Amino acid sequence: MVDQYLRRHDGVITLAQAASVGMHPEAVRRRVLSGRWRRLSPGVFFADDRPFTDAARIRAAVWSYGPNATASGASAAWWHRLIGAAPDRVEVTVPRAANGRRRPGTKLRRRDLPTSDVTELRGLQVTALPLTALEAGIQRGGVPILDRALQRDTELRELWRAQLRNKGRYGSPRARMLLQAADDGARSAAERLFISLLKAAGITGWKANLPIAGYVVDVAFLLQKVAIEIDGWAFHSDVTDFVNDRNRQNKLALLGWQVLRFTWWDLTEHPERVIAQVRRAISA
Repeated sequence: MVDQYLRRHDGVITLAQAASVGMHPEAVRRRVLSGRWRRLSPGVFFADDRPFTDAARIRAAVWSYGPNATASGASAAWWHRLIGAAPDRVEVTVPRAANGRRRPGTKLRRRDLPTSDVTELRGLQVTALPLTALEAGIQRGGVPILDRALQRDTELRELWRAQLRNKGRYGSPRARMLLQAADDGARSAAERLFISLLKAAGITGWKANLPIAGYVVDVAFLLQKVAIEIDGWAFHSDVTDFVNDRNRQNKLALLGWQVLRFTWWDLTEHPERVIAQVRRAISA
């Protein structure tokens, strides 16, 4: 039973878990002394006959804070498979009243999570997908992570509920801004933001929502034949929208237009780069 437990939990086990499958503390001590198990932190062990993976590292870090600890932030995002690379530091959330100091290799937050924002996934307690997407989104590029959550089983209203339940957390204002953009259709909000960037940069000679060859271009520089298309969020669109956008871009290119595409992420995180690319295109 112990070996099965280790296989299901990336080779990590706690003293309490070992006892729950019938293992006496003395047997645990003997395995540590023999080198079969490695003690990672008080009461947390790793069976050293296998690779110490990112999953083992995150699991061990969370369990080192006790049974009420929850993987959160980028750690939870990796566990939910919203991001591809595991974070170097494991983010863990514990109740406000929890005792204990921060352990090396971890980022500790003390707060009381609503039960609806906590779930168990592959034997580890993690923040639920909506809250995970919001928290990791403000740390790791926002739009793509929220899009991945929306393309799975999460709805926008679930993201809003998680936001409202956790209004006082770090990064809450930025997450609210992203959700407001999504509620507004993302694309229209991004178009308005792009136009405000053009005005702030003093760039003139453009027209918004200009009909060209049967399509409406978001922003067009007629003299230079430069068309700007705003995609809103990076990935959250259906197949029909994707095909229509590409057909429109191809037709404009055949008519001699240079087409630049920007996303909400480009406009909010790299506005200077966006303006530099527009200047380069219209001055070519």
